[in-house]
Amino acid sequence: MKLVSTRAITLALAAAMTIPAATSALADDHIDETGVPGPEQDPYIWLEEARSDEALAWVEKENERTLASLETDPRFEQLKSEALAIYDSEDRIPYVSFRPDGLYNFWQDKQNPKGLLRRTTLESYQTDEPEWETVLDIDALAAEEGKEWVYKGSTCLPPALTKCMIALSDGGEDATIMREFDTSTKSFVEGGFAIEEKSQGGVQWIDGDTLLVGRDFGEGTLTESEYPFTSRVWRRGTALADAPEVFRGEPSDVWAGASLLRDSAGTVHAMTAFRGVSFHESEYYVSIDDDWIKLDIPKKASPYGIVDGHLLYSTDVEWEVDGQNFPADSLIAVNLEEWKADPNGASKTLVWAPGDRQTKRGGSITGNALFVSMLDNVVGKVLQFNYVDGAWVSEKVNLPDNATVSIAASSDETDQIMFTVTDFLNPTTLYYSDGSADPQRLKTSPSYFDKAGMEVEQHEATSADGTKIPYFVVKPAGMEMNGETAVLMSGYGGFQIPRLPGYLGSTGKLWLEKGGAYVLANLRGGGEFGPGWHQTAIRENKQRTWDDFIAVGQDLVDRGFTSPDHLGIQGGSQGGLLVGTAFTQRPDLFGAAIVAIPLFDMLRYHLIGRGASWIGEYGDPRIEEQRKWIEGYSPYQKITEGVDYPTPFLWASTADDRTHPAHARKGAARLKELGQPYYYFEDMTGGHSGGVDNEQRAKLQALQYIYLMQQLMDEKNGG
Repeated sequence: MKLVSTRAITLALAAAMTIPAATSALADDHIDETGVPGPEQDPYIWLEEARSDEALAWVEKENERTLASLETDPRFEQLKSEALAIYDSEDRIPYVSFRPDGLYNFWQDKQNPKGLLRRTTLESYQTDEPEWETVLDIDALAAEEGKEWVYKGSTCLPPALTKCMIALSDGGEDATIMREFDTSTKSFVEGGFAIEEKSQGGVQWIDGDTLLVGRDFGEGTLTESEYPFTSRVWRRGTALADAPEVFRGEPSDVWAGASLLRDSAGTVHAMTAFRGVSFHESEYYVSIDDDWIKLDIPKKASPYGIVDGHLLYSTDVEWEVDGQNFPADSLIAVNLEEWKADPNGASKTLVWAPGDRQTKRGGSITGNALFVSMLDNVVGKVLQFNYVDGAWVSEKVNLPDNATVSIAASSDETDQIMFTVTDFLNPTTLYYSDGSADPQRLKTSPSYFDKAGMEVEQHEATSADGTKIPYFVVKPAGMEMNGETAVLMSGYGGFQIPRLPGYLGSTGKLWLEKGGAYVLANLRGGGEFGPGWHQTAIRENKQRTWDDFIAVGQDLVDRGFTSPDHLGIQGGSQGGLLVGTAFTQRPDLFGAAIVAIPLFDMLRYHLIGRGASWIGEYGDPRIEEQRKWIEGYSPYQKITEGVDYPTPFLWASTADDRTHPAHARKGAARLKELGQPYYYFEDMTGGHSGGVDNEQRAKLQALQYIYLMQQLMDEKNGG
């Protein structure tokens, strides 16, 4: 059982150049009472209509212009072919999930671009060429129904896991439909449960004839962030519209809903619920005698799962309770039966607390143990926890050191578990264990690029407030430090999500082999060093993330790794905002900027896509004090006349209903208005993650690396 937090859906200006404080036409004094720009101040609000005729016509012209420049580059087809060969590789690791009737894998390749849900046995999977049985062919389903179906996963009834609700997205957006599917017959259930109206939200099986549903039930059932805040119990043979409501949050919540507290055997011990009062804060409830009892736990703590007869909690903040002080990022246990009798009175015991620069990542519960992946100074390890003779004991799983280690799959019934081990230069290796502390190597991905003569170094930059910011450099060994190497720098720095070393794959083939170097920055706002690393760079302190990134870029130049003409930056989503702030705050420092599926207009972000859900990270622009935080960096408003920006490449997806293509569109439109050079491309499908099939993904990769080569490697007239 893989553990997922409900709150997770889950860069010092050294030698600084002063940029003229030009006045933007967007920063008009005559705005509404909330301080949010309207049509009189922002001439491009019409681009916020994702699929209006006017907006799509604008997109089509922008795509034609960009593709005419990038696709015609004589290197484009080679790069696309190289990327596609990696994505379609038949010998890449087919990652699986454990189910009682086999190991399940979702596979996309040249013959199956939309993908196959398939299964095999453990014995067959352990061979070099497993025999696969197709369970559901998404390409065939899409052709039959005339839809651009994208498989978004399934929710199945424990313990057999053969009765499932399949989620399908039309074009890759987050919103899905759901249909009942029987894996034993490999078919959709005639007359079975079906939700054909696309929506955010999901379902859980209570039993074979009952679902717990959190969806859009019509007017008054979605939050301002456009997520559900009510849950219903839907019984087979009845209409969903008639299903009784069992939990209701508040419209002001980010999201809310009911859930089932199950152990690894599938036994339901309680119905619980949560209210996401902000992106990072939740209130939890448990149903006792038809009443909802609020759990007396911090808003940045949450249930973590059931292990050895105990309910575990995880907390992102220090928790003082019953005379005890549990550190932030620790795991705390309560006896399950004691908790069920008195949810707030059950005594609490420490299971694990982090050491210096340690943090936990993900966890999985098998039939008899808890496995938790950790970061120790950005190096991975896994601990196995058990309750033995009245005490919690842990044992380090014997996996390679100095690598990024993750839990890939685990069985609810047995102690079978799989781990991945990877780093920048060595392909990912999959390890398997039946519960012992010594996993065995099972499969290794092929090498996709020639790593000969390449090396990895770790350095630190000093941010504006003196904080040391670590970063990795992947470069040719013995590289001359003359500032002429083309460097691609990436980062994220948000939502407590760590960016870790991992096999570079297509980046190695399309960039490192072509003479470039790669940098990964570990910025505050991320999760590399635990909750504190995140919480020190949110809301009023979000500029620290941008300072950190800029500091790393400046450090690369100061050390001679590169120079501004050869330094490119890349990021997506929050990382797109990161890149937007970097090139608008320090346009002199960068020669290229890939702004992918970004947040960009931060004064209207709460009105675009699902932006309101992230107020806990950035603040609320409708509140004057908080708007001032955001006005200090919002890239859209910071694009001004009289500044020589690097030529950015902004790209988005029409089907992205999370950050929404309006952000990238408006950034491009503003650059165009001021006569600034830029590229813009919008994929018509693909959702928040970009391409939905390997052909699309390869094209996006090739476009970006051609752009980087043109901007950072090729000689440019006039710079």
